[in-house]
Amino acid sequence: MNRTIPVVINDRESETRTPARPLIIIPAEARDPFSAIPAFPSVGPLECDLTRIAPGRPQAAGDVIVIRGRILDADLRPVRHALMEVWNANTYGRYSHSGDASSQAPLDPHFYGFGRVLTDDHGFYTLRTIKPGAYMARSDIGWWRPPHVHFSILGSGVRLVTQMYFPNESLNTQDYIHMVIPELERSRVIAQVHDEHSFRFDIIVRGRDQTPLESTV
Repeated sequence: MNRTIPVVINDRESETRTPARPLIIIPAEARDPFSAIPAFPSVGPLECDLTRIAPGRPQAAGDVIVIRGRILDADLRPVRHALMEVWNANTYGRYSHSGDASSQAPLDPHFYGFGRVLTDDHGFYTLRTIKPGAYMARSDIGWWRPPHVHFSILGSGVRLVTQMYFPNESLNTQDYIHMVIPELERSRVIAQVHDEHSFRFDIIVRGRDQTPLESTV
């Protein structure tokens, strides 16, 4: 009588992927040099002013606002020379790109809606733009997006994309993107009022108090 002898296969491949020695922890103060950071492009001094397409051109329609703030790391240290890209809709609530072509709001020929700025040695930045208007995001469910400004920060070995909301806007509490943020963290994406046309918006790029990401907003 023939008997089948079971064959036991011992797959030890996973063991070859396991470190044989304890991992070496990189000290916190030495981590940034180990992160891949592309070379930053040169940023002109006028790129932080979104209110005009170019020097000498007419000013865009709407209220000019100034946004100032500071970029900080997890330990609240300044992120120096971080590259910030900023974009927002015009005063009528329309973006200057083909993806917003279905909007019924008018374009502003004098508003491009995109700018860049580098933080200084203390992590501070200043920019000028037009306060954006609200716009209909989904007409089928009546979803209006409140005025907001987009920020992309590249520095300290990370990239963070977030949105800044304006205080006391009635549409904030009805915005589905804003409501995704845990209630206790929503204040981190609300600008502080300095005066009628000036706002403060600090951004923390990592750590426990990190500014909520746009992907989770």
